[in-house]
Amino acid sequence: MASLKGKTLFVTGASRGIGLAIAKRAARDGANIAIVAKTSDPNPKLEGTIHTAAKEIEDAGGKALAIACDIRREDEVQRAVEQTVSTFGGIDICVNNASAISLTPIDKTDIKRFDLMFGVNTRGTFLVSQACLPHLRKAKNPHILTLSPPLDMKAQWFSGHVAYSIAKYGMSLCVLGLADELKSDGIAVNALWPRTAIATAAVRNILGGDKMMHMSRSPEIVADAAHLVFQQPAKAFTGNFLIDDTFLHSVGGVTDFEKYRVDPSVPLAPDFFVPADSRPPPGVTVAPYSNLS
Repeated sequence: MASLKGKTLFVTGASRGIGLAIAKRAARDGANIAIVAKTSDPNPKLEGTIHTAAKEIEDAGGKALAIACDIRREDEVQRAVEQTVSTFGGIDICVNNASAISLTPIDKTDIKRFDLMFGVNTRGTFLVSQACLPHLRKAKNPHILTLSPPLDMKAQWFSGHVAYSIAKYGMSLCVLGLADELKSDGIAVNALWPRTAIATAAVRNILGGDKMMHMSRSPEIVADAAHLVFQQPAKAFTGNFLIDDTFLHSVGGVTDFEKYRVDPSVPLAPDFFVPADSRPPPGVTVAPYSNLS
């Protein structure tokens, strides 16, 4: 498998969770990581800052650049891209990981929260991809990877949290369109989504607390899948909506998924947006939605 040594990744939301895991996996190869996130000061409700993330990345073998940035602000994104290029000489991989979530029905969705989700999820993904584009065009084997779901247009994925779902699907629509638009540039544009709940702050604080954390997989499964995406030839591997374990199994040959489970004694909780016809790899069992309260 090819190494990411010397490659530069621009990763949004990389101060914790899945973004940090993707960054640390690349760092093990000796990659350069721009940590692009809002959290520069410690927050009692959220573990990690851009500075603690930078230390973890450097401890893992990579080079880190901590950049405080609100991806809703065009000027801040442009400065972050310029700082990354000035420090590392370019950008090879753009990872749109930053996301805002609020699972509320229409009458309980504050319009400020609506605007936040669209600003971070849909607009932020478009803006960051756009800002990185001139540098990706100069890169060898350039990739844009967005952490967003397959476009499975079923009412069940929208009902009860319409605002969040539309904002999240907006990220996937960016993938759908940009994959075709940038094909002639040789830039791969793909989406990656987890089959199960992932043990992150969002799961603990919003989606189910410690119980759901135990029913989750670790962020490392998404990081390993992302690392495998970056190995693929950009000119040929684009426009894909990937589910983490299926991709690791079918392309990476992975057969042991137990290592990613937080607690093997309890069933795995399914994530939102995974199509019903997406079957898990052999030996993997995920609890049905009807079993979750």
